Amino acid sequence: MTLVDSNENRKKLSHIYNEIAKELFGVGTTMLKVSIDQSVITIHAKHRRSPRSNALEDEAPALKYEVDYHMSVIYKRKIRERLEQELGLSVEVVLRDYDPPTQRAITNVILHEIE
Repeated sequence: MTLVDSNENRKKLSHIYNEIAKELFGVGTTMLKVSIDQSVITIHAKHRRSPRSNALEDEAPALKYEVDYHMSVIYKRKIRERLEQELGLSVEVVLRDYDPPTQRAITNVILHEIE
């Protein structure tokens, strides 16, 4: 499956990604860039640091790291669900890497290829 690289599609994808950030963290992103290359959607984001995150980082850094990991897993599940439900996309896999010190994340969504 391919998705046309258009301003409209990039805008829809950005909106969905940012809405999930607001649902999970209470705040949206400070920077968001979406690119579409045939069956791969790439999202570059810089997230805002939440006060809870700062408190955990100071008091329990290992716990913050574990929470970051689990929140990333939840993020991947939610983005898959929303893309499939709202845009009718057939998602093969969602790959996401998040760097806590810089608050940056790169998410790759690979769509099923039509054979």
